[in-house]
Amino acid sequence: MRCSARRRRAAATISIARVIFWMFLTALMRLRTSRWEVAIGPTLAAALRAGRTANEATEGLADITLLDARLAAEDPSRTANGQAMQTARAHEWSATTRPRGSATIRRPPGLRFDLGGVGKGWIADRALDLLDGWRSAVVDADGDMAVRCASGRFWEVGIDDPRNPDGLLALLRLAASPSSPERWGVATSGTSVHRWNIAGEVRHHLIDPRTRRPAVTDVVQATVVAESALRAEALAKAVVIAGTVEGFALLERARVRGAVILTDRGETIALPCTLPLLVS
Repeated sequence: MRCSARRRRAAATISIARVIFWMFLTALMRLRTSRWEVAIGPTLAAALRAGRTANEATEGLADITLLDARLAAEDPSRTANGQAMQTARAHEWSATTRPRGSATIRRPPGLRFDLGGVGKGWIADRALDLLDGWRSAVVDADGDMAVRCASGRFWEVGIDDPRNPDGLLALLRLAASPSSPERWGVATSGTSVHRWNIAGEVRHHLIDPRTRRPAVTDVVQATVVAESALRAEALAKAVVIAGTVEGFALLERARVRGAVILTDRGETIALPCTLPLLVS
């Protein structure tokens, strides 16, 4: 009976996470069409704060203000809304905390937020928090994973090989012991999905904030292991945008727990700290 009750609680937790996700999307759509100053509820306020955290963790490479640039990359007929203004003023948005976790958002006119990637990592972390009755649990938000592991247990996480639908690039074993953490975040980002060929030019959805265009990079895919899904997601995206040299330097400064990168030369490269996590 206890097991049945635990399953019911897990199902209820997943349902709550879905409700949070749809509340978050609804509020975000309202924010995209609202005036330059608007009051928002605690769910969206927390998500926007997560976006700020991701931006700081990646030294500016994970930028939630690039919605119009991403849409323009997908469809050239949709010119970036106020592109010159946003390039200069994108970081001028602010959030003033209000009672019960709500906030007032102020931003330049026309600035719109894109919380697709950051939102997945943030929701995975929140959902795992709701599963606090389970000593071991995994929440997978479309590839952004929040993992908790009980002492003496482990989870194995496969990293897909984008060149082979049935193959793995690597297999990670996340274990908990007195000398290792019980909570992990794992996320993968890359240019092999959300990819378009427009008039002979290959474009993808990962926008370099320095150019406001799809990143020109030698990284095809990056998987990062960190202490949270939010941080792993942001840093995986940043590595793809930055490329191998700058990306590895960023990961070392960020002190991640591991990373596996596939380059456009067909090389698979792992940070040294990843080696204890790899299943041979």
